[in-house]
Amino acid sequence: MLKFKKKTSQGVAVIFLEGNMMGGPDASALNEQLHELVGKKQTNVVVDLSGVSLINSTGLGILINSLTMIRGAGGELKLASPSEKILHLLEVTKLHKVFDIHKTVASAIQAFKK
Repeated sequence: MLKFKKKTSQGVAVIFLEGNMMGGPDASALNEQLHELVGKKQTNVVVDLSGVSLINSTGLGILINSLTMIRGAGGELKLASPSEKILHLLEVTKLHKVFDIHKTVASAIQAFKK
């Protein structure tokens, strides 16, 4: 089960994920949250992956679709704090070249200031 909570820090929406990103109803709830942010013109988003232990292909698809939607709205989605396992998955799938990945949420937020 995937849980998430949102906060705003320095004008950037930060979504903290916890659990496994495997799709299903949890993915729909996350997708709705992201659409809501875009609807509110809050398009600078950081997804904190520190609490995610497993991502499957559906979970990767959710991240890719989210990135596409947010970029389409003129914003950017950055990933923060992936575990070594998740980082390796992003490298194997070459998604580390697509996403802006940061070691910490703070560094991801600061990247929006540049």
